[in-house]
Amino acid sequence: MGLRAKIGIAIAATAAVVAVLIGVLVHNRTVDAQFDLAAESIDGRLQSLVQDRAAGVDSGRAIVNPPDLPAPLKAAVQHGKRGVYLEPDGPKPHLWAATELDGDIIALKRPYLREQETLRSLDRVLWMAGIAGTALGCVVGLLVAHRLGRRLTASAGTAQRIAEGDLTARLPLGGKDEIAQLTTAVNTMADALAARLQAERDVTANIAHELRTPVAGLVAAAGLLPPSRPTELVQDRAQHVRGLMEDVLEVARLDARTEQADTELRALGAMGAGAAPGLAGGDGDGAARRAVDVRVLSDGLVETDPRRVERILVNLISNALRHGAAPVTVEVERGVLRVRDGGPGFPEALLAHGPQRFRTGGGSDGHGLGLGLTIASGQARVLGARLMFANPEGGGAEATLDLSGALRVGAESGQAEAEAGRADAEAGRAGAGAGRTEETAGGDGTDRDQGQDRDRGQNRGHGRTPSDRP
Repeated sequence: MGLRAKIGIAIAATAAVVAVLIGVLVHNRTVDAQFDLAAESIDGRLQSLVQDRAAGVDSGRAIVNPPDLPAPLKAAVQHGKRGVYLEPDGPKPHLWAATELDGDIIALKRPYLREQETLRSLDRVLWMAGIAGTALGCVVGLLVAHRLGRRLTASAGTAQRIAEGDLTARLPLGGKDEIAQLTTAVNTMADALAARLQAERDVTANIAHELRTPVAGLVAAAGLLPPSRPTELVQDRAQHVRGLMEDVLEVARLDARTEQADTELRALGAMGAGAAPGLAGGDGDGAARRAVDVRVLSDGLVETDPRRVERILVNLISNALRHGAAPVTVEVERGVLRVRDGGPGFPEALLAHGPQRFRTGGGSDGHGLGLGLTIASGQARVLGARLMFANPEGGGAEATLDLSGALRVGAESGQAEAEAGRADAEAGRAGAGAGRTEETAGGDGTDRDQGQDRDRGQNRGHGRTPSDRP
C-alpha cells in the first residue's frame, strides 16, 4: 500500500471516528433534553390535577389507582414520592407521572411517540452529516496525500535520474514543510555528487588526453624494433596501453552524453554473426569465432547504429570468453540479443548496481579495470536500448541487449534482407581488418588502418576486457 493511500485512509478514518463521536454525543444530549422537557410538562400537569382534586374539582383527566402503573414508579409513590417514569416497553412508549393523595395513586399518562419520531429524524440527519463529513474528509485526505505523494515521487524520480547519471536533475524549491527540507537536501546532494563526479571524469579524461601523444609515439617506436620475442612483448604491452587509453576516452565521451547514433536498417542476425569473428587474433585463425555459437532463432530488421551494436557485442563476448566458461552462445530473437556463458555468473554488486568503471569483480586472471561492460552500457544508452545482466537459474551469466524499440520489419517479411545482410557479413569477414570501423579518440567513427585493426582485434579479446566478474 502506497503512502498516498495510507494518508487518505488515515484522514478518512479520523473523519469517520469524529463523525460517530459527535453523532453519539448529540443523540444522548437530545434524549436527555427531550425527557427533561416532557417530564417537567407532565409533572406540572399532575400537580395541577392533584390541587384540583384536593379542592373537590375532578376534571376527569386523572387516572386513579391504575392497574398498569409501572412497578418502579408504583414503588416510588408508595414510599411517598412523586415521580415521572418513561415506559419504553410495548408497541408504544408512554410517559407516566404519579403521586399519592388520600391513600389513592393519582397518575397521568401520555404517548411518547412524538419525541421518538423527532429522535429518529435527528439520527437520520446525523447519519447523513456523518457520511458527508467522512466523504469530504476522504476527498481532502486524498488531495493532501496526492500532493505530498507527488512531491515525494518527484524526489524519488530525481534521485533515480541522478543515480542513472543525469547530474543536471534537480527538484523545484517551494514551501517550508518537511518535504521542502527533503527537496533542499536532495538538490544539495546532487550538486555535491555532480561536482565530485565531474571532477573525477575531468581528471580521467585529461590524463587520457595527455597520454595520447606519448602512447602513440611508444607504439610507433615499438614497431621499429627488430623482430624478436622481447619486441613482441613490448609491442603487445604498448597496444594494451593504447587500448586502455582509448577505452578511458570512450567512457569520457559517453559520460558527456554528446554521442549520437548513426542509424541504418540492418539485419540483427547478421550483426550477431559478425561480432564473433572480430574477436579472432591478428592471424585470422578464427579461434574466438569457433568458441562462440551464434544462434538465430528469429531474425528481424532493426534501425540502429551497427558500429555501436558491434562494439557492445564484442565487449560482451570478450567478457564471456575471458571471465566465463564454455559454452558461450550469442542468441538472436527478433529485436533481442543474448550473450550467455557457463561460468560462475556476474557478481552481486554488478547485478544490483550495474557496471561501474574501475570496479571489477576480481576476474579469473586478476586483470581488468571494469571498462568493457561500462562501455557496453553507455553505448546501449546512446542507442536507446536496454542492456540487462542476470544469472540464470541453470548457472552461468546472461547479458541481454534489447533493441525491440528499433525493430522495423518482422523476421518473416524481412527474411530476404536478413539473408543479404548475412552474405555481406561473410564477405566482410574475408577482408578481416580492412574495413572494420572503430571509435576514434574523437568519437567520429573513422576507419583505422588495417594493421591497427589487427592489433586492436587482439586487444578486444584480451587486454581491453575488464574483470567485471570473478
